[in-house]
Amino acid sequence: MSDLHGAAVVLRPSVPGDVPALAAVRATPEVRARWRGGDDLVEEVAADLEDPDTRCLTIRHDDRIVGLIQWYAEDEPDYRHAGIDLFLDPSVHGRGLGTDAVRTLARHLVDEHGFHRLVIDPAADNAAAIRCYEKAGFRPVGVMRQYERGADGTWHDGLLMDLLASELVR
Repeated sequence: MSDLHGAAVVLRPSVPGDVPALAAVRATPEVRARWRGGDDLVEEVAADLEDPDTRCLTIRHDDRIVGLIQWYAEDEPDYRHAGIDLFLDPSVHGRGLGTDAVRTLARHLVDEHGFHRLVIDPAADNAAAIRCYEKAGFRPVGVMRQYERGADGTWHDGLLMDLLASELVR
């Protein structure tokens, strides 16, 4: 796969050399609160890049690694869709880079892979992420109650959002 160019970001297939920078982003308190992780984030990020069921793309802005966006496919013909997830360096939050990354990957998944539906599932209390995804055209489907166990051991709600190809904001 070649690089994907958005308005402000470039998404390129992640490589082992990206791991230290991606682990550093994952280690920031804001990202770690959502993505969590053990004591060795370098090992975890490296393992993520080797997962054959998930495609990882490094998000670059101004020639700097600022995050990771990943996608997976449900290939069962009667349920075919793709799912997206991402993390972004808090130092670049609020600049539209997350929306640009999501929109760029969504366009690729629709145009090049032929997906008619995409899903994303932020924490229900993650208002910034929800706004980001809505700007790309995602719509709330419903709350998934007690969807994810938090670092504190309690269960937290998630929000299922989806995007139909015809709804993609290009």
